[in-house]
Amino acid sequence: MKRRGSLLRLKRFRVDELKRRLATLDEMKADLEKKLSDLEDSVVRERQRAHDSDIGRLAFPSFLQSIDARRKNIRTTMADLERERAAQQDDLSAAFQDLKSFELAEEERLRRAAEVEARAQQLRLDEMAMVRHLRKHGARQAG
Repeated sequence: MKRRGSLLRLKRFRVDELKRRLATLDEMKADLEKKLSDLEDSVVRERQRAHDSDIGRLAFPSFLQSIDARRKNIRTTMADLERERAAQQDDLSAAFQDLKSFELAEEERLRRAAEVEARAQQLRLDEMAMVRHLRKHGARQAG
């Protein structure tokens, strides 16, 4: 019994751990999306500043190149995160299914054990009733 309880806790821990990993990946993706948004905002700000000075107009194209490289890196990282998330989601589905199968099997085992116990108790009660009946009728015949 102790072993089954430990196994059940282990399976639940696995499911919880995979849920935490998915949450972490989702947080990382949200952070990267925020960084992309911040880059877009900085491009708009720098474009406005670039129009205010000659040096700004000359520096703006190289600024855009660096921003494009950063965007590309962020998008690559986001794609990697999506692949990792898909793999983690598959692992979570498998772990959850394994947990549910184990829980259902354990419930069935407990149900069967309860039925066996109920049958044994009923047999004891039947035996007690039979002994009582025999004693009652034995006492009548003797008296």
